[in-house]
Amino acid sequence: MANCTNAGLSLCDSSESFLQSGFWGSFKARFGWNARSFLIEWNCESEEESQPASPAKDSRTAPKPLLVIRRPLALGISFAYVPWGPELPPGFPQDDEARNQALIELAKALKPFLPKNTAFVRFDPPWYSEGACAPPPDIRLPFVRAGADVQPPDTVLMDLNQSMESLMENLKSKWRYNARLAQKKGVTVRQADESGLDVFYSLLRQTAKRDGIVIHGIDYYRTLFSQCREYQAKTDGPGLDLRLYVADHEGETLAAIVVLHRGKKAVYLYGASSDRKRNLMAPYSLQLKAMEDAKAAGCAEYDLFGIPPNADPGHPMAGLYRFKTGFGGRIIHRPGSWDFAYRPLFAGAFRAAETLRKGWRSRRKGRGEKEAKPQGNTNG
Repeated sequence: MANCTNAGLSLCDSSESFLQSGFWGSFKARFGWNARSFLIEWNCESEEESQPASPAKDSRTAPKPLLVIRRPLALGISFAYVPWGPELPPGFPQDDEARNQALIELAKALKPFLPKNTAFVRFDPPWYSEGACAPPPDIRLPFVRAGADVQPPDTVLMDLNQSMESLMENLKSKWRYNARLAQKKGVTVRQADESGLDVFYSLLRQTAKRDGIVIHGIDYYRTLFSQCREYQAKTDGPGLDLRLYVADHEGETLAAIVVLHRGKKAVYLYGASSDRKRNLMAPYSLQLKAMEDAKAAGCAEYDLFGIPPNADPGHPMAGLYRFKTGFGGRIIHRPGSWDFAYRPLFAGAFRAAETLRKGWRSRRKGRGEKEAKPQGNTNG
């Protein structure tokens, strides 16, 4: 059973994912989202206690924070969204049936706290399966798959507890060669942060045009940096550090990436590269420098944040799969985005429109992939 209690955004700073943090809620609030946090009290049982409880055994309760963001749609309707949540407490049963029931109970428990015009609540459950060919965890009715995933369900996680020498050894041989080639040809990597955002955005626009993708305006990225700095200054949560790395060659910037450090985790959020000198393999040097710095900063994990679900060469973003998996990390699969309808008619109409938009974007990506394989993130 899930019980909801209103709470302040800072409570979410204990969340595992940056997408469930108070920082992320406050950032999205600056772009038209309503951000609210809750304390969820789960009644969970261990596997030994999964049978009906005896009078001598009480179910253990473990409160966990939950970030819920909401925005309006057309016709006076809105929807709520739970990015990479809920986070279930230790001891919660790991089978699909138990977790599906938890989602149902949470969706119902949230409804009284949401405006009456909320058509549906969307979840990106954070639990995952591991392995290139592993199917993602199963989500069942009454949940319906969203017309498009909001966050990338599939990703590559790099273990930073190992030495950089071991990490390099685990790279595919071509990846080691490309990284060394970039260095040999004079590609240098530096940390630019906010001072380099104009150059980063210029490269991002080239990447978007080349790969057929949609990007935010430059104010989105400027606000991300300023909000990270301001939020960290006023809270005691896990250390936040947003970094922009750029790769240069003979005075020309060839590629750039944005990486977030939060606690023990680093996440590669965005990346862009020039149409010029792509043979110098600048993105390889960028990623290795970012991993090395994240390790030095005390991070134990580096999330490459988004790949296609498998190695299908016909996928519009197949190049992204090859690039990221070549670093040799763990491949994981989350369920993706799923909707629980409060007003089924409106929820279905939105999902249909979303599916059409996704198909149009996929065709654009397919055209871009024929011109040049993608080398970086453009996730929103």
